[in-house]
Amino acid sequence: MSPLLTIKNSSQEAGLFVRRIIAIAIFIVILSLLLLGRLVVLQFFQHDYYTTLSDQNEIDLVPLAPNRGLIFDRQGILLSNNTPVYSLIVTPSRTENLDASVQALARRISLSQTDLDQFYQQLKTHRRFEQIPLKMRLSEEDVARFMVDQYRYPGFSINTNLMRQYPFGSTFSHVLGYVGRINQDEVAHVNPANYAGTNFMGKLGTEKFYEPRLHGQVGYQRAEIDAGGRIVRDLSTIKPVKGADLYLTINAGLQTAAEKALEGNRGAIVAINPKNGEVLALVSEPGYDPNLFVSGISQKDFNILINDKSHPLYNRAIHGLYAPGSIIKPFIAIAGLDSGKTTPTAQINDQGVYQIPGTTHIFHDWTWWIGQHGHGLTNVTKAIIESVDTYFYDLAHRMGIDLIDQYLTAFGFGQKTGIDLDEELAGNIPSPASKLRYQKAPWYPGDTAQTGIGQSFFQVTPLQLATATTILANRGLHYWPHLIYAERLPNGHFVYELPRQLPSVVLKNSTDWDVVIHAMAQVVTKGTGTSFGQTPYSVAAKTGTVQLIGKGANGANRATSANLRNNSTFIAFAPIENPQIALAVVVENNAPNAAAVARKVLDYYLLDEHHLPPAAETPHAH
Repeated sequence: MSPLLTIKNSSQEAGLFVRRIIAIAIFIVILSLLLLGRLVVLQFFQHDYYTTLSDQNEIDLVPLAPNRGLIFDRQGILLSNNTPVYSLIVTPSRTENLDASVQALARRISLSQTDLDQFYQQLKTHRRFEQIPLKMRLSEEDVARFMVDQYRYPGFSINTNLMRQYPFGSTFSHVLGYVGRINQDEVAHVNPANYAGTNFMGKLGTEKFYEPRLHGQVGYQRAEIDAGGRIVRDLSTIKPVKGADLYLTINAGLQTAAEKALEGNRGAIVAINPKNGEVLALVSEPGYDPNLFVSGISQKDFNILINDKSHPLYNRAIHGLYAPGSIIKPFIAIAGLDSGKTTPTAQINDQGVYQIPGTTHIFHDWTWWIGQHGHGLTNVTKAIIESVDTYFYDLAHRMGIDLIDQYLTAFGFGQKTGIDLDEELAGNIPSPASKLRYQKAPWYPGDTAQTGIGQSFFQVTPLQLATATTILANRGLHYWPHLIYAERLPNGHFVYELPRQLPSVVLKNSTDWDVVIHAMAQVVTKGTGTSFGQTPYSVAAKTGTVQLIGKGANGANRATSANLRNNSTFIAFAPIENPQIALAVVVENNAPNAAAVARKVLDYYLLDEHHLPPAAETPHAH
């Protein structure tokens, strides 16, 4: 069998070759057009964008935020610290489509509406090459999700930052306040250069008042950075200077004991060292958890706080305005003795009622409402011990409101104490001018009489009451009440706050102090403060009850709602012979009794203070 012969078709092969050449040519033309199109886009439409990236790839000035100073109590117990967290940071200039990237990330990690709102708000006030936090605190799951797809999000990175933390929660909330994200209004009131790269600022309390000391000094890194936002080379660095650490006058153990003594009821306690004005405890109940505010409080949590009828955000110690009630009587007694309107031996015959001469209105003593009829013969000592209203109605009337105001002003009422907190109110001393200003009503003689027992249009803060009590304890010496004890500078050196003496209350006869203090010492042994009980230390005190609603015809309190029941007030200092502590207690709606609360606080400080938690580094005594 002969072999098969293969016959070539030359014309067919030529056609196939031509078709292949044409296909290759078309492919080359398309590829060239694509490359040319991309070149046009890069050259004309994205020229500025990539020029910017190229410039920044050469050099950039990166702000280095300083570490915020820590806050301790007087014995070195840490009250406010910095804890490391992972944050999602954006450099807008290095993102091609910022909004699209943010929306895509929102589907990958847990971005709340608060996170988004705060990010876009900061975007308005920052330059495009500055880093802006998108989410301050990432969970481990969020970090893992982002790292898997990080290459998809140029300009987005995860940084490790220090975030403020308050380990005691609500216990020191009204002393410390809190830090939060800087807003647009705050930026306008600080040096922008020293807050570059900084996300937080003190908002309330000592965090706000001592912001300049706590913040520190920003540093800068001059670096070469690539288009992805990564530092390629460090050219030069000016290191940031951390903020100073603050040591407060607060005694953490006493603060905790005072908070516990209020048993969760509404009220305030302020305790001060009479020898130097150091505030040992400043409690306002209820408090709030300042940790909620640091990275941005959610709308849900904020609504819970502002709708709480107990008003946990309200600092009762310096912002709460209360009628003092009978705890004002020792100060009225001092005024009466020094002005000569009464003497230690002068007496009235109290029958339980008082009538201003030439008027028809009858003022009743508190004993009238419990079926008794007065205290009988009463001098100033008995009037303080038994809290005789009629004695002080009469004394106030004979003094007149102008003279009363003069002495009350000397004790610090009606004006701010100047404590190192921004939220303090001045209160109000009753006067014809203040009544006309606030109530558009004339002054009556009965208003003066009511002032003598701490009612009328009298408004004081617990801090003012505690400060005035230190003046009593010191027999006239007056020190500035303050929270700053010492400052530890970045170099480790301590700078101490020295006591500042304010104008003293000077009496014509210094024995008048002894008369009033001797009477106050008997308040807790045989007077209105016997619920305080016997103590192994000497104490001078005064009780008070403040009506929030008037009495009925039969003397019964008309209040039916718990929040309309009388407030209970109490001032004291101890020991009498060498005062170590003076305090004021206000318990709203008399639950529990203020005297019982004060007893627990004084017992802790004078008897049990050695039961303190271990201290960290403590400033040396000076």
